[in-house]
Amino acid sequence: MKQVVLDTETTGLEVEQGHRIIEIGCVELVNRRRTGRTFHHYVHPEREIDGAAEQVHGITNDMLRDKPRFRDVAAELLEFVVGAELVIHNADFDMGFLARELELAALDGATLRQRCRVVDTLALARRLHPGQRNGLDALCRRYNVDNSGRDFHGALLDAQLLADVYLAMTGGQAALSLEAPPPAVGSAVQARLDRTGLELAVVRASAEELAAHERQLDLLARSCPQGVVWRQLPD
Repeated sequence: MKQVVLDTETTGLEVEQGHRIIEIGCVELVNRRRTGRTFHHYVHPEREIDGAAEQVHGITNDMLRDKPRFRDVAAELLEFVVGAELVIHNADFDMGFLARELELAALDGATLRQRCRVVDTLALARRLHPGQRNGLDALCRRYNVDNSGRDFHGALLDAQLLADVYLAMTGGQAALSLEAPPPAVGSAVQARLDRTGLELAVVRASAEELAAHERQLDLLARSCPQGVVWRQLPD
């Protein structure tokens, strides 16, 4: 299964007020392992960046003056993500901005929603950890993901961190490196544990331990009119 972990940075918080995407970062996973393929672009937003937003991501207007417009990278982005399951933290925010950008680029703004299933890791984290902080930094701490290099938000860095968090949060993934790719479809999986000659030791309770157990059951029976459940079990 192909998944794409996606993140964006923007000129501000409200797409309805004309704010635009300024950075897109994507990390590809196949069968819950990184493939090494990424998509990353800074884009010229054709408007100024809000000061409050700049303090969050550290991207300035000058940094974007020579960057392509979103319409110039839209086809490449769609080729990278369409058909994959998208993994996004606070998905409504990013999907709203992407839909608007695709619309402005004269492309179908509903393409991603129609052709990609979306997993919102913020909603997932809130179900798993109700009443707790579930921002990306908090999740990194909770799942022991190293985010020490995250002085500012950044689309590709955040997508890489979110990939590690998502795999840890959903279980079943021990190694995140590219050193051990998944076996090809139809190939046999080699056993990791050789059980040849393995004999399990059976340690039985001593007479003293059995007597102490019975004394404990006697004490419980005094406060349990219905009887001790242990003594009602079949031998």
